[in-house]
Amino acid sequence: QVQLVESGGGLVQPGGSLRLSCAASGSIFEINAMGWYRQAPVNQRELVARITSGGNTNYADSVKGRFTISRDNAKNTVFLQMNSLKPEDTALYYCNAGVRPRPSDWKLEVWGQGTLVTVSS
Repeated sequence: QVQLVESGGGLVQPGGSLRLSCAASGSIFEINAMGWYRQAPVNQRELVARITSGGNTNYADSVKGRFTISRDNAKNTVFLQMNSLKPEDTALYYCNAGVRPRPSDWKLEVWGQGTLVTVSS
């Protein structure tokens, strides 16, 4: 069984910064793309940023230039550095990963439990 555990959320003032982390654990043969999604009240879950195992990245237009996604493949961990935060960034942030637990397994989509980011003065 594979688990994703997020950390780093909290309350920050507008213009501030936070760094989210997500560590994968359990039976892991291979992790493909990893990403961060967010969901604000009454909104649908949306992609924030995504990174492939090779380091290619893509971002939502709303966070380009402010957020940076990175990963440590040796530690099965993905990070999201969030700068110049705005009130509209307030949401529950979820980590996602495509994981193959064993060589013979199909890829599984695994989600973390979410970490809350609140941007408010």
